[in-house]
Amino acid sequence: MRIKSILFVLFSMLIFESCQEEVIPKPKAKLRLEYPITDYSVIETDHFKFLKNQISILKKQDGNAMTLDYPTMKGSLFITYKDVNNDIGKLLTDAQRLSIEHSAKADGILPHPFVNEKDNVYGMFFEVVGDAASQAQFYVTDSTEHFVTGSLYFYTKPNYDSIYPAASYLQDDIKKFMESIRWE
Repeated sequence: MRIKSILFVLFSMLIFESCQEEVIPKPKAKLRLEYPITDYSVIETDHFKFLKNQISILKKQDGNAMTLDYPTMKGSLFITYKDVNNDIGKLLTDAQRLSIEHSAKADGILPHPFVNEKDNVYGMFFEVVGDAASQAQFYVTDSTEHFVTGSLYFYTKPNYDSIYPAASYLQDDIKKFMESIRWE
């Protein structure tokens, strides 16, 4: 009986000592990502010119393909130029098919038409929602001579919740590209 009394006293002291600190719940945290303010410069190619975000690095692959790398965001925008040789229908179908192929993994694809009649630029921006390989696709054309397509990819396994802030930032760059493109 005496051992039980000693154990009870020790157990009570242990509980009493452990309850001295007041438990304060932690506040709900929110992820805060800060991206640089966009600063653009004009880039001229043989076929068109456009505004490029200064944080991106332009890499020309050949005469008709280029990549805008965003190393801090671990993403790239792949851009391809094609001449329209009376095959605008095929070029449009191919560009739209590429976007639809991502719908297998995506939760949705939101098309946003783009029209700039003054500068003869027409196109479509596809915002990809979900865990797809590409988070955005686009094309712009003048319908008679020039056709440009682009795709945004990240160097990581697609996890939409994790890459959403960077994808949103880069989608704004794509929209700026589309708005600023001028044919040469």
